[in-house]
Amino acid sequence: MGYQKREDLNVVSERAILVALTLWGERIPLDERFTELSALTESAGGEVVGYLTQKRRLPRGRTFVGKGKLDELKNLAESTDASVIIFDHDLTPAQIQNVEEATDRKIIDRSELILDIFSSRAETVEARLQVEIAQLEYTYPRLRAMWDHLGQVTGGAPVGIGTRGPGEQQLEIDRRLVQRRLKQLRRELETMQQRSVREVQRRNIDHFTVGLVGYTNAGKSTLFNTLTSGGAWAHDQLFATLSTRIERWELGGGVGAMLSDTVGFVRRLPHHLIASFRSTLEETVNCQLLLVIVDAADPAAEHQLQTVEKTLDEIGAIDQPRILVLNKIDCVKELAERLVLTSMYPEAVQLSAKTREGVEALDNEVRSFVVGPMCEVALSLETSAGKAIDFIEKRTTVLHRDWEKDRSMFRVKIGQRQLHQLVSLGGKLLVNDMKPVEAFEGLWSSEQKQGGCCRVPPHRLSQKGTD
Repeated sequence: MGYQKREDLNVVSERAILVALTLWGERIPLDERFTELSALTESAGGEVVGYLTQKRRLPRGRTFVGKGKLDELKNLAESTDASVIIFDHDLTPAQIQNVEEATDRKIIDRSELILDIFSSRAETVEARLQVEIAQLEYTYPRLRAMWDHLGQVTGGAPVGIGTRGPGEQQLEIDRRLVQRRLKQLRRELETMQQRSVREVQRRNIDHFTVGLVGYTNAGKSTLFNTLTSGGAWAHDQLFATLSTRIERWELGGGVGAMLSDTVGFVRRLPHHLIASFRSTLEETVNCQLLLVIVDAADPAAEHQLQTVEKTLDEIGAIDQPRILVLNKIDCVKELAERLVLTSMYPEAVQLSAKTREGVEALDNEVRSFVVGPMCEVALSLETSAGKAIDFIEKRTTVLHRDWEKDRSMFRVKIGQRQLHQLVSLGGKLLVNDMKPVEAFEGLWSSEQKQGGCCRVPPHRLSQKGTD
């Protein structure tokens, strides 16, 4: 039975029972956990037909749930005609095998379910490589318990002389094949990742980069399409986006940034996926500003925000400033609910990607960060420096302009980061009749140089109220 049932691990069109235990120290309410597990199951194509829960201090070693609950689970599966049982936990290989034998149903744990969803959504070559690596890393330590065909392979005829040798166990053959395949896939992915890293580094030099991050299905792709020329696939389901998409975001006044949309986070995201999708998440780690998107209409928004912040810490995205964005504000109909959100997250930008309410406020917020703290300065540069002069005319506020011999002189209002960009264009620039390096020392305080004008520093997003 076990071998047949483990051949196909997806849950498409299958009737599923969801199981969640409330263990000691568990803080997330059961209704939130079942809501998310139901959404994951439906995203995988399954149909939820029943729920089962149990309170325990610790899970039972052999079957995770207690003996009585195991009988109850078997009866529930028979009465609902369920073909698969999905746990909101990670089970050991032995536990999966024991519960399968007791219920005569296919058992899938949380990591396996998420891997199945990723596998069905992977479209690019890189995403498919990443998912296959994660699946093989998940499967490798479970080979013995997942299959029942792992007997010894003997030499010679099926009977008689030559069949008494120990031979090689099928388990050993399978493990060797998995290791060989993993080595090949990692080599291919390494080549792609090196190219991706070079592209990210080059883009950060040429442009200001902003990353959309957040819980899965928070509306990141819809917001991405609203802010840019679009092209990201936006759909009301978990993990609709697996591959990074990058477009230019016009912020007004000749200012723009490169905006990236990448895979969403989820509670207890399998570590195999985090490791495999490292190159995809590299976009997030290297962005100069992060927009943390939260579904304002979701009752579990606070827990989701905590998950996002924890995941960002795990992947090393800890140095960039972050702006909290409460999306789907149009779904929050009651004024009282909006006031609660405002009191909980006073620094957040509230908007609706669908109706564009609040989008202009986000544009202004990000533009002020891209430009940096403003200052009025006198600029002098060679008249032949066409690119630099074009930059001044289009991207700064020119108060006065004059020409003397072979030099052009301007008095402008310019942001700190804009001035850095201008210096990189050359033209023997003088700022207040000084070399740029000397001028920077007196134009902006050290606090401004470090903090810019972003209102939301890292690790402060989930704190309620004001200090």
